[in-house]
Amino acid sequence: MSLLPQLRYPTVTQLVSSAQALAAQRAGLCVLRQVGVSRAGRPLHLLSVGDARRAVLVVAGAHANEPTGGPTLLALAERVLHERELRSGTSWHFLLCADPDGASLHRTPAPRSLFDYHLGFFRPAAEEQPEWSPSVLPPHRLPPETRALTRVIDELRPYLQVTLHGTDLGGSWVQLTKDIPGLAEPFAKSAAELHIPVETGASDAAGWAASGPGVHVMPSPGAGAAYPSMPDDARHSTWYHTHRYGGLTAVVEVPMWASDLVDEPAPHPAPAAAIRRLGRRLLRDGLEVERVLTEALPRLEGVEGPLLRAAKWALELVPGLAADWMHTPPADDTMAYVGSVDAFGRRLPLRAAAMLLRVLQEGDDRAAPRLERLVATWSDAFAARFRARWVPLEHQVEHQSRTVVAAALHARERAS
Repeated sequence: MSLLPQLRYPTVTQLVSSAQALAAQRAGLCVLRQVGVSRAGRPLHLLSVGDARRAVLVVAGAHANEPTGGPTLLALAERVLHERELRSGTSWHFLLCADPDGASLHRTPAPRSLFDYHLGFFRPAAEEQPEWSPSVLPPHRLPPETRALTRVIDELRPYLQVTLHGTDLGGSWVQLTKDIPGLAEPFAKSAAELHIPVETGASDAAGWAASGPGVHVMPSPGAGAAYPSMPDDARHSTWYHTHRYGGLTAVVEVPMWASDLVDEPAPHPAPAAAIRRLGRRLLRDGLEVERVLTEALPRLEGVEGPLLRAAKWALELVPGLAADWMHTPPADDTMAYVGSVDAFGRRLPLRAAAMLLRVLQEGDDRAAPRLERLVATWSDAFAARFRARWVPLEHQVEHQSRTVVAAALHARERAS
């Protein structure tokens, strides 16, 4: 019987309970151990299957608002146990949740709509994200979650690290720190079979090389960034920590709601003008949330915490990113890319508004009803513009699992 919890998106406690049951059932093959603690003292757990020196590390929960990684990780652990060939000369290691503190704050176990999703939204500021903190903080200030993750990488020296990510609305794509020849075909086949669009022009991978549709290879250190204002750089994240041991990292993204507008490779008729308009809209929307924050700040004196820090951080990104879009030539000229930038531009102020809303609601602030209406309006407009359709959780998990296995098998050939 499957050990996947019955809730749509399991809590960290449920993930740990499922991993404990799996380790107890297969005690000779599985080990569950604590590998660190969070800033708030929550344990970080690693489930290991096999003890071969050649290793794959799978990381879930690096971003609190991307909950599919947890059930995918459990499904992968079960698959590895049932398919002996996946364990042939390879050990598999699963970090159940890289950010349990963040996971405790993002609350959408079974969202019915984008509005529901945003009512429980949380995504920490970059310096509080385990994978991203090395790109914005000096080594002596890294959070304990980051140090725990890098210790695991140092111990295992994996030939492949896979980190399980997701997007609220859009398509599926893969980001690689080094190319994995042969991955694009099984990735595309899986997405097609499960009716998940491939995000061929992902704004997260703007200007990167592609080894196939939706499979993006990160540029080498020193290459120019598509968005110069963004303070973090993937090339300084924990994704690159595997390189010191000859390994690589694959980031596998799946959507909760799908949109075919991000899977259109045809040229956009006027990409520069379109992205300039999106930059102006981003500024306008960011200022609307900023006005609510400024008006409420005197009433929030003494209020501090990760929700308010994250809302302020998201708003601080808006002016620079808008300027990038309005004054820098587009990194891509496809309909898919313009659609992805459109989604990014809607997402950033909406997330800031959603997190600020939670802060205001906790204080029963008089601005909360007005901000809630804004979050509802923007959520509904986002869904309508992109003709959002829910991707069944079992399809999200299956596609992400298939992609991880394909990456592991093809990267193993590369490493041999």
